[in-house]
Amino acid sequence: METKIIARVNNVDIVSTSDEQLVAIKPICEAIGINWEGQRQRIERDEILGSVACIIKATGKDGKTYEMVAVPYMFIFGWLFSIDASKVNENVKGTVIRYKMECYKVLFEHFTEPQTFLKQKQEVMEKKVTEYQECQRRFKDAQKLMNEAKADLNQVMKLTIEDWRANNRQLNLPFSTEEITEE
Repeated sequence: METKIIARVNNVDIVSTSDEQLVAIKPICEAIGINWEGQRQRIERDEILGSVACIIKATGKDGKTYEMVAVPYMFIFGWLFSIDASKVNENVKGTVIRYKMECYKVLFEHFTEPQTFLKQKQEVMEKKVTEYQECQRRFKDAQKLMNEAKADLNQVMKLTIEDWRANNRQLNLPFSTEEITEE
């Protein structure tokens, strides 16, 4: 049977076994100083953990093989989260409390991420809509100026030498502020 170390608690390796990634409960209980038998009973009473718990052969810290209650690796974190920090050894109590705080944080982030994402996305979208509308306004203003310049250009292009001569050899244009004269 293949084992894999998944954590080290109080100098005790916590291992998972087999391809199913089953984790024995007793070594964890011993490592954090909680009653193993009480935890076994809690696991058996729990609707979810009781349905996935099983007996495996695992190596104890003495090197011998024992039958132990185990749960799939994916359920270990929830079980650890359920442990009452007041029942663990004082030297690991802070670690258990920090772990539980991290669990609360992860749960909060998991369930609020969609709202956080949507809020941030909405804020960015509103900013970009405002930027887009400002660009549209500037584009329309530029388009208007371009159309006016094109109309002025068309007026100049329509002028003939006869128009120029008829106007005393001057370009008399309505948009021009200065007269263009022959020098």
